[in-house]
Amino acid sequence: MSGKVRTKQDKPDDIIAYSEVAVRNNAAVVEYCRISMAALSGGTAGLLGLTGLYGFGFYIFAVISLWAMLLMKAGGQWKKYFVSRRSLLTNGFFGGLFTYVLFWTFLYGMVHVY
Repeated sequence: MSGKVRTKQDKPDDIIAYSEVAVRNNAAVVEYCRISMAALSGGTAGLLGLTGLYGFGFYIFAVISLWAMLLMKAGGQWKKYFVSRRSLLTNGFFGGLFTYVLFWTFLYGMVHVY
């Protein structure tokens, strides 16, 4: 692993340094949380029998809830852990959606078809 430091400049005199290793670790932890949330919420939507737009709305609700919980956990110092809030919300959105649909349809089919 390299010890390179990535910098971000908000203002001309304000330079914020990010450790590449720490940024990668935080991204991996967030991805693990996102996939776990997608599987759990997809299973929940399947068990509840949500179909169509209600099911996709439930996924959007789950994604925004996870985003809010991560920001609350980081507190007012979220800039210490993440480069931007938008990327925290949008990265991995479609990967999580595929996992969500997989669990959603599987559990819906197991419970409501028979």
